[in-house]
Order: sequence, then structure tokens, then C-alpha cells
Amino acid sequence: MLILDNISIRLAGRLLLDHSSVALPENGKIGFVGRNGAGKSTLFRALMGDLTLETGTIIMPAGLRIGQVAQEVPGSNDRLIDIVLAADKERAALLAEAETVRDPMRLAEIHMHLADKNAYAAPARAGAILHGLGFNAEAQQQSAAQFSGGWRMRVALAAMLFAEPDLLLLDEPTNYLDIEGVLWLTDYIKRYPHLALIISHDRDLLNRSVDAILHLDRQKLHFWQGNYDSFARQRVEKMALQQKQAAGQEAKRRHMEAFVTRFRAKATKAKQAQSRLKMLEKMQFVTIWRDEQVEPFRFPHAVKAVASPIIHLTNISLGYQPDKPVLQNLNLRIDKQDRIALLGANGNGKSTFARFLAGRLKPQTGTAVFAPDLKIAFFAQHQMDDLYPEETAIEHFRRLLPQEPEAKLRARIARTGLSTEKMQTKAKNLSGGEKARLLMGLAVYDAPHLLILDEPTNHLDIDSREELIEALNNFDGAIIVISHDRYLIEAGIDRLWQAAEGGITPYDGDMAHYAANILAESRRKNKDKKLPAGQIAPQTASAQIRAIKREQTALLRKKINRIEDLLHRQQQALQHLNDELARPEFYQQPNNRLAEKTALHAALTQKLQQQEAEWLSLQEELDKAEQNQPAASGAAARRLQQ
Repeated sequence: MLILDNISIRLAGRLLLDHSSVALPENGKIGFVGRNGAGKSTLFRALMGDLTLETGTIIMPAGLRIGQVAQEVPGSNDRLIDIVLAADKERAALLAEAETVRDPMRLAEIHMHLADKNAYAAPARAGAILHGLGFNAEAQQQSAAQFSGGWRMRVALAAMLFAEPDLLLLDEPTNYLDIEGVLWLTDYIKRYPHLALIISHDRDLLNRSVDAILHLDRQKLHFWQGNYDSFARQRVEKMALQQKQAAGQEAKRRHMEAFVTRFRAKATKAKQAQSRLKMLEKMQFVTIWRDEQVEPFRFPHAVKAVASPIIHLTNISLGYQPDKPVLQNLNLRIDKQDRIALLGANGNGKSTFARFLAGRLKPQTGTAVFAPDLKIAFFAQHQMDDLYPEETAIEHFRRLLPQEPEAKLRARIARTGLSTEKMQTKAKNLSGGEKARLLMGLAVYDAPHLLILDEPTNHLDIDSREELIEALNNFDGAIIVISHDRYLIEAGIDRLWQAAEGGITPYDGDMAHYAANILAESRRKNKDKKLPAGQIAPQTASAQIRAIKREQTALLRKKINRIEDLLHRQQQALQHLNDELARPEFYQQPNNRLAEKTALHAALTQKLQQQEAEWLSLQEELDKAEQNQPAASGAAARRLQQ
């Protein structure tokens, strides 16, 4: 167990933690959340021993191995697989000693230690981790110098996961990953054998990987059992209880003050009045948590409508060199209210496709038809480097709209969620989230029909991501998004397209199905590494199909159970309302809110019908899945048998 006892941390004169205590359970998987700038990364520095506490103590078992991902990985000539293997320093030291030791007894001890550590299986384990993070067998044999900084950060993450420290500290580990890497990492963290503390704004990861939440709020640490959704629900319930207690306390205080004021001067009541006055002085008031308000995103609506399809592509090929297309034979249609997520590993052409749609790249072959008067907004995370560091948000907007009156210009910027103060702050002094809001506002200033968003959530905290999802759901145009944020995709997107093998095609399934296939494929490849080259175990394909089928049916049953619970609650509510409306005396009561309850009855009835239709559809899908092999499983089988 790791204990933080009465700790205070001050950085550059600012108090980040104030006499806070918490105990973290052994082998727990804990999501660490709080507003940007609250001090989460600073606490990691204290745990690593790089920062001195102002007060308190960090109590941990002797010899506890703590690991944090390196912020930079040099572009060395070492192979990726060797970099990861070297992260287990004890194994590396034992192997080096075995090369030089002459004492046969010591050599035997070394080999016993290596066997105890399962060290001879280390290359396969290191390879499996690298593969999960996007490096195939060929890439694992290449030097780090051949990869960009973002890919080398994946290598650093792989090395730390391979080292398996007793306390694993992960600070926004999904920032450099694609959706496939995030899905794999989410599954890996869940099965990590030791204590893991993860700073993340990825709500899906915090729901699927962790069993507790550590919340840093107002310089205090609060520990909550359960995943992020459970934490959010418990916190709302606690705030409601505090407000109720505070209201009761306030009523009691007013009553006592009134008694003191009324009877203080009366000799017969003076003693009682004095007693109540002392009670008032000793009264400890309930502290009410109030969440800081997060400004919403507001996207302008297009003034002039366009007809579908807004974009129609025929035999399009895209690339940067004439003889090396990144994508080819694209035959796709985008309608005016499509909400599409582009899936696929990094390097498969998602950003290339986005740049083409945004008019930043011309096609090599084929025909692209764009609707007349179509307006397209393009947001990409790398655009932060294009901001003018010495200019304010107002000056950035003035470049686009030199004739716009000052009041209208400020109103436009306000829709991004930037405050009046931040509008006048130089870009270099804005936070990552504030820069993202500025870029989003610059992208949509012209009221677009189509939003193209390439990793829009990277610098946003959880609450800001919720506001972005709300804005996307309220946007009345088309959306194409590239994101590793599964929660955003599931909450704001209707269709999936997959970039793979030089093409982009519609994906027939939802994110749950896609995630199950990705994880099943990853596990299959890891098992195949144990076989001689070129050999596939005969039962692999059928076992894989059964695994996918089980995952599909399990997900369907889970959805059906959830809807059945909803149906039960809605039926109870409707029955209660029916009983109330059936009583004659109800209509004799003044202020019976008949119109309101009639409207509620209609809404509940409609909702019940919708849920019943969804339940029937899912039940039919489950029956079909249990009787027949799903199409995706057949595709998986063909891939396995090739």
C-alpha cells in the first residue's frame, strides 16, 4: 500500500496540495483526475523523488520500484526491440554477467534467476507490447532513429510497460496513440499486475481500465471506489446531500438567531438565548462543493443549405509522390448530416484523406464532386504550431475578418469559450486547451456545412470534452472526425469508416465490435509468435471466430439487460402516473398540474415504445448471432487462414 500522509506541495509560490492524505491500495488501477494545472503531474514528480514536500510524508514499502514514461526518447541506432528489452535492467545485468562470468556456480545462479524471472520469454513479451502499440515485426527490428518523436514516445511507453514497476505512473498515455493503440492499452492496464496511477482525460479508458478514481480538487485528494462514471455519479449525489444538509443547517441557524434576537433582553429567556448564541458560535457549517463552470463550444449554423451528397468521390487516389499513392480507388459519398469517424492505425492515410477533403491536397487520379457553395472547416492538432505566438485571439480573428466591428469580433470569440481576459492574452501564454478553443473558433468562423476534426480532444480536459461532444451533437451539418477518444466517437458519431490496406471503406459494425476485433487480432498474433515461422495452429481460426462470436453475444446481452432495466423502471413510472390520473379525487385538487402530467404521460409512453422497439431489434440480432456466424467473424477467419 502507498500512503500519502498530510502532504503539502508548493510550486513557484503556488499551493497545489494542502495537508492532504490518501491511501492507495496494493495492485489498484487508479485514474488520477482533476482540472488542468491542478497539480497532478507535480504529484508524480514528488512520487518519483524529484520534488520536496512542504509538509507530510510519502510512505511506501522498502524497495518499491517506481516507473514513469520518459518524456523523450533519443533517435538512437538501437533496435526498438532492444530498447524495450533493456528497460528490464535486472535481466539486462544478469545476461551481461552471464557473458563474462567464469565461476560455474555463479553461472548456475544467474540462469536460475533468469528462469525465475521468465527472462527467456522476454523477447516475445516485449514484441507483444510493441505490436499492441502499433509496431509490426519488421518495425521492431528497425532503429529508433527511423521514427518520428511521436512514434518514439510509443517506444518509451512500451519500455515502461515491459519493465513492470511496482508503481506505474502514466501521464496522458494515450496522447500519441491511435484508436487501435488506445484499445490495446486500455485492455493492458486492466490486467497490469501491480499498482498503476494514470493521469488521463480519456473517459473510456477511465471507465474500462480502472477500479478507483483519485480526484485532485481545491488542493485536496479525494479517493473514490469505482470507475469514472461511478465517481461522477457519486460526486453529484454527495453534492446534492451537502446542499440538503446546508439548507437544513441554514434553517436551524435562522431559527436560533431569531430566538436570540427576540428573547435576549427578557430576563426569563436570557439564559436560553445565551445558550443558543453559544451554539451558533460553535456551529460548523457544511462545505458545499461547487464545480467550476466550463465554457461551452458553440458552432455557428450555415446560412445557406446545401443538398446531399455534399461530396462524391469516384476512383480517387491520394498521395505525396506520383508513383506511391497512400490511398487509392476511393469511391465514397458524404451526405449533409453524416457523422463519420475514420478508424485505422496511424500511417494508413486518415490525415491524408482529411487534408484532401479540406482542400490541402489534390487527388492524383479520379473525380471529386463537391456541392456548390459547400463550406468546410478543418481542425488539426498540428495547427497549434501555426498560431502567431505574440498575437492575441482578437488579433488572430482580425486577420480573417479585417472589416468586422469590434463587438461582433468579440462575440465570435466568446462562442469558443475564451473569456474576455483570454481574448487579450498572447497565444504563447494560452494553455493547450485554450489554444485548441482558439483554433476551433478560427476553423468554424465562416459557418461551415462540414466539420473535419483531426484529434480535436488532445488538449482538452474531461469536462471540456463533454462540452465539445454537446456542440457536435447540436451541429446541424456533417462531421468527419479522426480521434483516439472512443467516448467521443460513441457519443457523437453515427457511422464508421476504416482506413486500411490503401483504401477507406465503410465499417459494418459499431465501436464495441471494432474494439473486440482489434483485441482478438492482437491476442491471436501474440499466440502465433510462439509457433515456428509460417505455421498456424489449425484450431486458431475457429477459436478466434468463437472468441469474436462470444464477445459479440456478450455485448448484445449486456445492451439487452440494460434496456430491460430501463423498461422496468419506465413501466413502473408509467403505472404510477396511470394510477394517479385514474383517481377521481386527483381532478378535484387545486394545482394538480394536469397539463404537465398529461404531457409527461405522453412522453413516457413514447419513450417506452422506442425502448421496446430497440429491445426487439437487439433480441433479433442476438438470436441471429447465436445461430449464425457473424459476417465480421467470417472475415476474421479468412484473414487468419490466408
